[in-house]
Amino acid sequence: MGMEIVEATISSIQAALEAGELTSRELVLFYFDRIASHDKEGLTINSVLELNPDALFIAAALDSERATQGPRGPLHGIPILLKDNINTGDLMHTSAGSLALANSYAGEDAFIVKRLREAGAIILGKANMTEFANFMTDGMPSGYSSRGGQVLNPYNISTPTGGSSAGSGVAVACNFCMASIGTETSGSILNPGNLSSTVGIKPTVGLVSRTGILPLSNSQDTAGPMARTVTDAVHVLNDIVAHDASDAAMGAGYWRKQEDYCVFLDPLGLEGARIGIPRDYFFEELTDEQLAIFNGAVELMRECGAIIVDPADVRTARQIKYSSVVLNEFKTSLNAYLSKLPPGSQIRTLKDIIAFNNEHPIETLKYGQSTLLSAETTTSGTQTDVPYLRDRAADLKLCKDEGLDATMKEHQLDALLFPADFGARITSRAGYPSIVVPAGYTAKGVPFGVTFAARAYEEPMLIKLAYAYEQHSRVRRPPSLKSFI
Repeated sequence: MGMEIVEATISSIQAALEAGELTSRELVLFYFDRIASHDKEGLTINSVLELNPDALFIAAALDSERATQGPRGPLHGIPILLKDNINTGDLMHTSAGSLALANSYAGEDAFIVKRLREAGAIILGKANMTEFANFMTDGMPSGYSSRGGQVLNPYNISTPTGGSSAGSGVAVACNFCMASIGTETSGSILNPGNLSSTVGIKPTVGLVSRTGILPLSNSQDTAGPMARTVTDAVHVLNDIVAHDASDAAMGAGYWRKQEDYCVFLDPLGLEGARIGIPRDYFFEELTDEQLAIFNGAVELMRECGAIIVDPADVRTARQIKYSSVVLNEFKTSLNAYLSKLPPGSQIRTLKDIIAFNNEHPIETLKYGQSTLLSAETTTSGTQTDVPYLRDRAADLKLCKDEGLDATMKEHQLDALLFPADFGARITSRAGYPSIVVPAGYTAKGVPFGVTFAARAYEEPMLIKLAYAYEQHSRVRRPPSLKSFI
């Protein structure tokens, strides 16, 4: 059974479930065994923070429902891991990797979790993450949390995992689940997707509900799927996209959502597509090896009929500086989230988290909490701070209006193509969508991907391009999980 499940797709698993060759209960047990063998023993990847005590019961119930009523859809009986900042109203905790919140239970499922359960997905557990979405301190390695410890990169354990959705990306790469949900503020899906050789979709801010997700930045946060193939990621996207009246971000362009994003899985999607290469966008940070992988990907796209506009530079790229937006929004958003935790919760404010950490320094402050302190002491929590107001306007002007919008209009582009997760520096502040896809590996086996980016709600174009590139490149390979790496 094992060889058939490792690297299986959602479609192939559904076929096996329908044919009676496999049950969802057996699938959950398979993942339990694999997590025990490689995540908790063996290489001790450490990507899974918590498993759902009810997973086997849920799987058995979905097997029974399949037998009597048929499947609900593509995610029926499919085990999915959630990043540990996504609320579940069950027997699992939601802690954002923090020991201060290790005993915290959410009052109810996040909106997207309700959607996944309605689709028949099995919430297998919670994935480890960079604590507080990498907003804990300066110099903390990606994939580390005080509650969960360090996530390792299965392709090369001396290489970072990327963050903050480290466990979500690595668990998918290692076949500890069928797919996962990550969240992104600025690169937190794209960065671990790039370094774990997985597909990550960072949707337009406002396409996917943020309700019930422990926040970092109100203006930039979004959840999105991580999977081994573009198709699997799109299946998950389909089921988490739904209108949430309580999320203000959904008012602007939600009407542009698609009923079924799978219709854009077009192997000829690159033909005639105008793709811009922003060569001036910090390409000097690439090694020769990484640049060769990127240029090879561009050449393949050209061979597949894409019209490559090279260079298509973002004129404002070098003007984009440090922004205080996330620092200011973190305190405001987190305090609001903590205030709504169920009665009995001891942690109600960012100040409470800092105090808890100070009381348990050996366990919680391995790398310090400088960012938490900065957010608490230098921002008002009311978003009236002058630097915040000016930085928010500057971010939108430089990244969106005079940045991505102007570049795409000038060159009449369908998308921009960035190496690795570089584009996150600008797309995140604009609130724009991106998809990262595996593109190759360095001589040391370290994954390297490319990221397609476009304007708001242009996920259909990104899916076409990413899928066509994936179908023609087919570079992804699973990690060996051998202890001698």
